[in-house]
Amino acid sequence: MTDQLLEPQPLLVAAQAHSRYLQRLFLCHPQLAQLTVEQAQQPFTRQAMLEQLQANPATSDEALSLQLRQLRQAVMARLIVREINGLSDLTEAMHTISDLAEVAIERALAWVSQPDERFGQPIGEESGTVQELIVVGMGKLGGRELNVSSDIDLIFIYPEDGETNGRRKISNHEYFVNIGKRLIRLIGDTDANGFVFRVDMRLRPFGDSGPLVCSFAALENYLLTQGREWERYAWIKGRALTGDEASVKGLMDLITPFVYRKYLDYGAYQSMRELHSQIRREVERKDRLDNVKLGPGGIREIEFIGQVFQLIRGGRNKTLRSRASQQILAQLAEQGHLPDEVVTELQAAYVFLRDVEHRIMYLDDAQTQMLPGNSEDQQRLALSMGFANWDEFRAQLDAHRHLVSKHFEEVFLQPDQNTPQGNKAEEQIDAFSEGNTPYYTQLGYQQAAEIERRLSAMQDSSKYRQMPDRCRRRLDSILPNLISTTAQFDKPDATLMRLLDLLDAISRRESYLALLAEHPQTLKRLASLYSASPWVSEYLTRHPILLDELLDIRLLHQVPDWEKLGRLLRHEMQELADDVEARMDCLRHFQHSQIFRLVSQDLAELLPLEKLSDHLSDLADLILNVALEQAWQDLPNKHREHPSFAIIGYGKLGGKELGFASDLDIVYLYDDDHPSAADIYARLAKRIVNWLTSMTSAGQLYDIDLRLRPNGSSGLLVSTVEAFAEYQQKSAWVWEHQAITRARYCAGDRQVGAAFEQIRHQVLCSNRNVPDLQAEVLNMRNKMLETHPALASDVKHRRGGIVDIEFIVQFLILGYSAQIPALTANSGNIALLDVAAKHTLLSTDAAEQARTAYRELRRLQHRHRLNGTALDLAMIAPIEPQLAAVQTLWQQLFPA
Repeated sequence: MTDQLLEPQPLLVAAQAHSRYLQRLFLCHPQLAQLTVEQAQQPFTRQAMLEQLQANPATSDEALSLQLRQLRQAVMARLIVREINGLSDLTEAMHTISDLAEVAIERALAWVSQPDERFGQPIGEESGTVQELIVVGMGKLGGRELNVSSDIDLIFIYPEDGETNGRRKISNHEYFVNIGKRLIRLIGDTDANGFVFRVDMRLRPFGDSGPLVCSFAALENYLLTQGREWERYAWIKGRALTGDEASVKGLMDLITPFVYRKYLDYGAYQSMRELHSQIRREVERKDRLDNVKLGPGGIREIEFIGQVFQLIRGGRNKTLRSRASQQILAQLAEQGHLPDEVVTELQAAYVFLRDVEHRIMYLDDAQTQMLPGNSEDQQRLALSMGFANWDEFRAQLDAHRHLVSKHFEEVFLQPDQNTPQGNKAEEQIDAFSEGNTPYYTQLGYQQAAEIERRLSAMQDSSKYRQMPDRCRRRLDSILPNLISTTAQFDKPDATLMRLLDLLDAISRRESYLALLAEHPQTLKRLASLYSASPWVSEYLTRHPILLDELLDIRLLHQVPDWEKLGRLLRHEMQELADDVEARMDCLRHFQHSQIFRLVSQDLAELLPLEKLSDHLSDLADLILNVALEQAWQDLPNKHREHPSFAIIGYGKLGGKELGFASDLDIVYLYDDDHPSAADIYARLAKRIVNWLTSMTSAGQLYDIDLRLRPNGSSGLLVSTVEAFAEYQQKSAWVWEHQAITRARYCAGDRQVGAAFEQIRHQVLCSNRNVPDLQAEVLNMRNKMLETHPALASDVKHRRGGIVDIEFIVQFLILGYSAQIPALTANSGNIALLDVAAKHTLLSTDAAEQARTAYRELRRLQHRHRLNGTALDLAMIAPIEPQLAAVQTLWQQLFPA
């Protein structure tokens, strides 16, 4: 019978040729060979594991121990057959083994936790409720990435101390120690049937010397007083495998702030670098360079690449808190933290290396990642990986490991390797020593003595003296390089003073100092920006979290994809659903980052002004949409899933001519016949204003101006579409019709937006008496001149300036749209001047002169605000002929 069962089966031949473990297993259990062949076409599912255990319920520790080991044998047999025959992939193997571990732990815990007549049940001393043991899976088990012959890293935790309620009372701690020991024996002990999983408890607080189990209170105290950096790394993958929802949430509330900092934690680089160095030294000491997990270019280096980004950014970005390595790598590509091609190479290497790891383990079911040293096993491994011989396999393996090492070194580059060659400023001076004035003069500083005085004052300040040692060392190492780098730019003295203001602002924030220390190349980009624009330097100093944007010049200069960015933003907001303040900060961080990227592109002259304004307006539209969605989500007593409500943009927002510091002129409209609609939407409008204007720890989004609504400041905060239409047609002043020429739907319900656009079109196309309109527009312009005199250096209010051109366009729209509907297009003043010329409302030459003047005036205005330089007549002189032409056009259209 045995010989018949062991007759060669096509699926078994290759698997047994590779795995000595499988040969031994089938020799001892021939019926398992036949069962494996019959079921080899299907993965071994979690449900199938449960059914196998439930088919013959255990009645003793010994019986359950046997069942669990037989289950593992069945799972391993099918996995080896499926993998070696190409019927499965890495994901299936990892998830199947992880399912096996979770099923075994759940079943063993349920068995050892049955009510005990002597001790009773453990009762929490505060809640008075029954306590349960929470088994936390760490490492690859936590990430559902177990390898096929893995040990499992566990930590045992229970919520509350107390004592049991049985005849013989013992402490909850003692009770759960006994439970934990029994569970470990059931899963980890080796007998004639092998083991289920080797159990490693060394990641628990205090390691082998610590108690086997600990309470929430003990764990919290340990993390606060004893928790080390490598434990943050370990807990990234920590996942509760058992426990009720409330207990698991309580545990994660303790762990999350320990692992993930609220700020960008660039100090993680050094910690991970030190941990990797320890591993590398151990590998070299034990001659394990051929270890595909721990050796150079191995699995661990890929994991470290993903996890350093998690430690740095996971506090702010919940999407980077995944426990699975492949998911994290995908997120890093999606969010632009690593180039797509780098992630593609890392993903391919990860799959290849993990497949190799599994095939090594399949040989003898041994917990090893060392490449085989004998030629027979080398050939087995090569064939199982699809290669004809060892040399071909080794060439591919080395290629993957070379790429992994290359990318690892790029991510974890030592700071001194980042420093440009030849820049040895840190070796030449101590920034705080006396007598550096000649050196600063030699670098090109005009106010060398003042620089030395400023640095001396910084050193003598209480802030510097009270800084943590690590911060002080970081600052001391940054300053020399910063001084020499800044000297290479225009206006070095003013630039350095601005940069010292930044360092003063971040001096107690080790994370920001670590960023600059870890990435000295960012100092050049930083000095360039601080030299180019006082506005940018003030913005960065106010929002130092944006220093992170300097790391990747590709991302900084990437054309924004607003649809993709909107998806990422909404996903991040969803992850913060329970925390309004965190969502508000998230929205602010997003807006600040996008503005910083746009201003960097602007200073690099990568964007024409019109395109820059388009991007800033698209950004504002996105922010308004998300703020509206969030405000509605939190609004109590809603009567519908989505609000029939829209935000209309006026002024620079409506005309898509926003600048970096523009406020938003908006009007709220709704179309809803619900009896309480007016009250509901008024509350919604107030919440939107709060979302946009509140000053949080992350700053503010926009200043909002609502005075353009019907009846101005005395009018209702929100209007129905019908009331808005009636007001515009019957009560609005001419200046309000002028304003609507640059209005557009920005956010909210598209049907309400379409209704507004229809009203706008009807208003603009109304027949008007042109002489009366001329008089009204002229009167409004004269009123503006009373409060804003037409100074020759004021590009906005001077005669022939921006306001004059805008008024000309508005007059043409209101006066002639009835005959020329193309004028109603909200395409901007430059395009509308061209439309007016094509329809002979003004000459082609006059239109071109006005277009040139408007474009140049806006450019001068923009540069003035960005550079902080005063406008003088010399800067305006080149376009004086165009300004004169605009004044002539004004006289023609508005004769006195």
